[in-house]
Amino acid sequence: MRPVSRLFGPVLLAALLTASALAQDRRDEKILSPQQAVMMAAGGETVWGKFGLHVQAAGRADGKLFLNSELDYRDQRNLSIAIAPQAIIDLEKRYSQPPDQFLLGKDIAVSGAARRVKITFLSDGKPSDKYHYQTHVPVYDARQIEIVDQPK
Repeated sequence: MRPVSRLFGPVLLAALLTASALAQDRRDEKILSPQQAVMMAAGGETVWGKFGLHVQAAGRADGKLFLNSELDYRDQRNLSIAIAPQAIIDLEKRYSQPPDQFLLGKDIAVSGAARRVKITFLSDGKPSDKYHYQTHVPVYDARQIEIVDQPK
């Protein structure tokens, strides 16, 4: 039987090589466009990855902040980034202003999972039989969002 210290070296080396490879994979990760995200999620699949978009519009509902790739959030091509309250607070600290103001007009990359979400229209405050679909990427941690350098 080998002493634990002799086994530890190869195991540590393997772990470091794996971590290095994963870090490289993340740097080389392809950024998906809003159109790619919407199309890939259209069949009901959850699409994991990094999503790039130009923030054209922003809005708030139910305590969340939504950053949209299209001016009209109902546009079927729109990718909405749905930011949870704590992440909004953290982004405001990071940018020293509300993130919807700071990020509007910027190119961002968001890591997470895109999902197709059914949105039911309300009639007199009650759900109706009318609905549409949106594609959302939920953000629970401000670190999921990064600003992408814009060409000058």
